[in-house]
Amino acid sequence: MTFTDFGLSAEILRAIDDLGFDSPMPIQELMIPQLLAEPSDVVGLACTGTGKTAAFGLPLIHGIEIDNPSPQTLVLCPTRELCVQITGELESYGKYMRGLRVTSIYGGDGYERQIRELRTGTHIIAATPGRLLDLLERRRADISGIRTLVLDEADIMLKMGFKEELDAILESAPAERQTILLSATMPDAVARIAKAFMKDPVELSVGIKNTGPQTVEHTYCTMRQQDKYQALKRIVDFHPTIYGIIFCRTRAAAGEIAEKMVRDGYHAEALHGDLSQSQREHVMGKFRSASVKLLVATDIAARGLDVDNLTHVIHYDLPTEADIYTHRSGRTGRAGKIGTSLALISEKERGRLRWIERSIKRRFVETKVPGKQEIFERQLMQLVDLVTSVDVGGDEMSSYLSLAEEKLASLSRRELIQRFVSLDLNRYLQYYKDRKDLRPATKSDYRSDRKNDKRHFDDRRGKRGRRTDFKYADSSNGYDWIAVDIGKNGRVLPLDIIGLVNQGTRGVHIRLGRIDIGSSKSWIQVESGFSGIVEEALRGTVYNGRRLSVERVAISPGRAKKTA
Repeated sequence: MTFTDFGLSAEILRAIDDLGFDSPMPIQELMIPQLLAEPSDVVGLACTGTGKTAAFGLPLIHGIEIDNPSPQTLVLCPTRELCVQITGELESYGKYMRGLRVTSIYGGDGYERQIRELRTGTHIIAATPGRLLDLLERRRADISGIRTLVLDEADIMLKMGFKEELDAILESAPAERQTILLSATMPDAVARIAKAFMKDPVELSVGIKNTGPQTVEHTYCTMRQQDKYQALKRIVDFHPTIYGIIFCRTRAAAGEIAEKMVRDGYHAEALHGDLSQSQREHVMGKFRSASVKLLVATDIAARGLDVDNLTHVIHYDLPTEADIYTHRSGRTGRAGKIGTSLALISEKERGRLRWIERSIKRRFVETKVPGKQEIFERQLMQLVDLVTSVDVGGDEMSSYLSLAEEKLASLSRRELIQRFVSLDLNRYLQYYKDRKDLRPATKSDYRSDRKNDKRHFDDRRGKRGRRTDFKYADSSNGYDWIAVDIGKNGRVLPLDIIGLVNQGTRGVHIRLGRIDIGSSKSWIQVESGFSGIVEEALRGTVYNGRRLSVERVAISPGRAKKTA
């Protein structure tokens, strides 16, 4: 099948030819004829990087009425990067349709340009939910006339806490419309949106639900928690042509790992929520052009980053949810190429890895952290390959060779090769000279990690050792209680709560006491005088797809029961 078989307009086919599209991808083969044939609601399930934008974008542009300058299509997506990407792709598909206008609406950008383009007329709006709802409430945007509404990466929008905004926008849109929902996974929350706002949708799926692309190899290696960074460096050194994303769970971790890698001589950059829009665009521009080979990123910051030839996705921190893993690993193995998804895990993370394995229905292959001998050999072969494939030039180069021959005449063939190899590999030889190979993690390491975690909790309490130092604390002994509506049902752990507090109160040193986790709520002891800061930091924070609510309480119910 080719794109000409769909019956698309000559202008669109010309644009497709310019883009170098050869034959449609599987999700495009399913969606394009369906959307061209009838205005039914459609749910499209396909992994990241499988051509979903063209799957809905080509038929939508084909049906645009150029003479009608009011918005006819609305595309909602989770992040500004993805919004900009979608806008660019839609414009490229319709570049030969004279007068076609596509407007991007997202936060972090000035209102003036967005309001001006909406006022002068546009055919397609690509928007993030928060900024669009803001403009709707200000009466600066009007979607009352749209015929088609697209929810792109609906699972991520819900995970980022946009449910209220989505509900409000969907309520504002015309009842008589076509709704297209696209997602890499189909969690219950997305299914509920489909049920509430779509009419008998046709489901089109490529592959098995909630699994990644078949072109990705899923691997993992184990090491002690304190060896993770060293393991990361050895893996990068073992793959001289690596081009990939290293995923961390927090902004602080992403910044710290990127800083260490740059200091150790690697071409790496951090991408996280603390960067300004201009900084983010600068970093992403360098990564897309491959002047930076390694991007250390958080999950949300990496949304909308569309790079087709990544060799690796490395999970420095395992995600808390299987569908996040699916999105991460879907960044590689695109356009039919084989990619590698590699998880770096300590022994205590093995259970979570098995849970992800069962959830995505894919088997992970265990590999070991490369040893220094393997790294030397791989680097040497890479250097030899580069030398044998280099373009030696023509007559321009030959006129200078006599100078080099004269200078090197005293060296034997072996000496010449030795010096040539040492020029590039000496830094690896010196670095790994006295370093032992990293051993895999063991169960004794798991016990050691748990002991270190306990010591970490005790340090955060301001005491070490005995839990009895914190008898039924209340504000009288220097701590207040805060309740958060997330508990065991939401798979939250004490370390997750500490991470949320650290993330929301960066730069402020706050002592925490006990953390009691119930089935649907958790209670946290916070140093008196700082409880208001923590309460404000946690309120509205998104965890596992829902916004947290917070309240100050007199005492944890569990503590109160013990004192009764």
